Amino acid sequence: MRLSAEALRVTLGPADGSAPQTTILDAISFDLIEGRTLGVVGESGCGKSMTALALMGLVPTPGRIEGRLMLGETDLLTLPDEQRRRLRGKRMGMIFQEPMTALNPVMPVGSQIAEMLEVHEGASTHHARSQAVRLLEQVGIAAAAERAHAFPHQLSGGMRQRVMIAIAIACRPQILIADEPTTALDVSVQAQIMDLLLDLQRQEGMAIMFISHNLGVISEMSDEVMVMYAGRVVEQGNAEDIVSAPRHPYTQGLLATIPDMRQRKPRLPVIPGNVPDPRHLFAGCRFAPRCAKADAACATVPALLPTQPGGTHHAACVHA
Repeated sequence: MRLSAEALRVTLGPADGSAPQTTILDAISFDLIEGRTLGVVGESGCGKSMTALALMGLVPTPGRIEGRLMLGETDLLTLPDEQRRRLRGKRMGMIFQEPMTALNPVMPVGSQIAEMLEVHEGASTHHARSQAVRLLEQVGIAAAAERAHAFPHQLSGGMRQRVMIAIAIACRPQILIADEPTTALDVSVQAQIMDLLLDLQRQEGMAIMFISHNLGVISEMSDEVMVMYAGRVVEQGNAEDIVSAPRHPYTQGLLATIPDMRQRKPRLPVIPGNVPDPRHLFAGCRFAPRCAKADAACATVPALLPTQPGGTHHAACVHA
C-alpha cells in the first residue's frame, strides 16, 4: 500500500479571517511505499511532527490541510471524520514522540494495547488481553505477561517506547509513522529500537516514515530521505546519495555537525542562527539568512528540482 502526499499544505488560524493565518507546511510532496522507509530530518520547528499529524488527521484546531493525501485510491482529506478515525490505528499507526505524555498514566500498558484490538477489530476482552501479551513479547519486552499489568511510570524509557510500538502495530497497519522514537534514549537502546522497527518492517511489509533531527540516525534507517526546513522540503532523494553528496547548504550543514570519531576537533561545527518563526519568514529561500552561500539570487523562492536531468535527487537551491 502506498501513501502519497501531493502539495500538502497546513495552515493554522481561524478560517473566518478574524486573525492572520500561519503556514506551517508549504506544498510538500512525498511517497510512503510498502516495505520502504522514508526518513524525515530537520531541526525543531521545521515541520516534521506537523507532517506526521497531517497524515494522521490530527492537526490541532484551528488548522486546515490542503492538497491531496492518497492512501491507495482514497483521498484521506475528503473522508468524513468518523471514517478517518477508523483508519487511525487500523491501517495507519503512529509512534508518538514522548511515551510519558502519549500513554495513559493510570491504565496498565497491557490494557492500553488491548483497547486498540477491542476498538478496531472488535476483539473480546480476553482475546485482546492475550494478544497484548503476545505483542509485548514481539517488541522484545521480557516477562511480558507480568509487564502487561505495569503502569507507564513503572517501566524504563526503552520499555515505554516498546509499548508505544506495540500499540502502533497492534492492528498490523500498512503505514507506520515514527516521530522521533529514539529521542532521550541512550545509544544502545536507540540501536535496539531501530533494529526492532526494521525487523517489524521485514515481517509485516509496512511503509515507515521515520522522523528525526539526527541525520546520522536517518541515514542508518532510511531508503529515501526528505530534508525539511521552515515548512518546506529543501532536499529529497535516495539516502545514500544525500549522505554522500548533499547538494543543499542546509543538508551539508546538518552532516557537518555529526561527530566524526576519526577526526578530533576542539569544537563541533554549528549552523549559525535559528529556524525562523513561521509568522515571520524570509520571502525567498528561507535558509538564506543563515547560509554562507546566499546572494541576490536567493531572494526568489527556489523550486525543488533534480540535481541532474532525469535524476531522483532533488534540491531547492539555486546553487545546487
